[in-house]
Amino acid sequence: MNMLDHDVAGLFAVGFRGTSPSKELLELIRRGVYGVILFGRNVESAEQVGELVAELKRAAGRPLLVSVDQEGGRVARLRSPQGFTELPPMRALGATSDESLAFEVGALIGRELRAVGIDQDYAPVVDVDTNPQNPVIGDRSFSRDAHEVARIGTALARGLQSASVAACAKHFPGHGDTSQDSHADLPRLPHGLERLREVELVPFRALAAAGVASAMTAHVVFEALDARRPATLSPAVMRLLRDDCGFDGCVISDDLEMKAVAEHFPLEEAVPAALGAGVDALLVCHRTEVQHRAIDLAREAVEGGRVPRERLAEARRRVATMLGWAGPPPRPREVSARLRTEANLALAARIPPLATGRDPTVA
Repeated sequence: MNMLDHDVAGLFAVGFRGTSPSKELLELIRRGVYGVILFGRNVESAEQVGELVAELKRAAGRPLLVSVDQEGGRVARLRSPQGFTELPPMRALGATSDESLAFEVGALIGRELRAVGIDQDYAPVVDVDTNPQNPVIGDRSFSRDAHEVARIGTALARGLQSASVAACAKHFPGHGDTSQDSHADLPRLPHGLERLREVELVPFRALAAAGVASAMTAHVVFEALDARRPATLSPAVMRLLRDDCGFDGCVISDDLEMKAVAEHFPLEEAVPAALGAGVDALLVCHRTEVQHRAIDLAREAVEGGRVPRERLAEARRRVATMLGWAGPPPRPREVSARLRTEANLALAARIPPLATGRDPTVA
């Protein structure tokens, strides 16, 4: 096997279709991808998820990081019909202003993910919901106050990681004030550095100080810092995460197949640009041909010098550290006894539902 190809493949996490490992996914694992992301399309039951994850990890024969978006509310891939404890939107948790409860909720999510062998949760969302018209964040955010987002988000991340599941602060440097959804459009914001430091960056600084394992980028253009490229592709924006927020963990791109990137930047530009900007791990969630092409492009960028070997080594170091969270294959027969326990359901019931009408986080 070409060692450079294997090295660059080790910077990618991929998604797939189906409820058992596809031959296309197994080929990507053989090629060297570091991780697999699960979606609702991969889920039938808790036992099936456990068996799927066990098959993937056995097939890899090496640490393989399995991740999921399990925030609570409308963004949760694992739900009560499949045997998991369902949680309300994180806005409801933020409205309690209770750090100890947030820690317990994070630990609950972590225990249930670990029971089925999932190693990383793309949570918490630490976007500050300053725009009531935001179509994508809204009640996924803990609060409209940056310091409350920082406080409750940090507690939830600590809870997740206490249960041996890597947390991921998203979406850097902030998706909370946009009026467009980056799944469908390329949002643009005019915020300068002073505003970012006072609002958007506050939670990321707190999470970095607390030792969050990873952070995910936003496909959002911050015009005052980089008028053309979204954060995922912008060295100027990525430097804020390292230099201003003090984060030295693994930076993961949001899905490169999202329209905010895919419809504005060809893959030939997006892959080298993201790596060159300082993103360590690239997420490609849907199409096998795009996943293989992205790995090819990363290899070619290193071979051609557009991505320096030193940058590749740095990214591989951070991914290797994140892979320390990868656990062994789960035992599917033991899964159901560890999910939706009376204690977990009682804990979830301690989060009051959001009142209709006035948002309780607005003074």
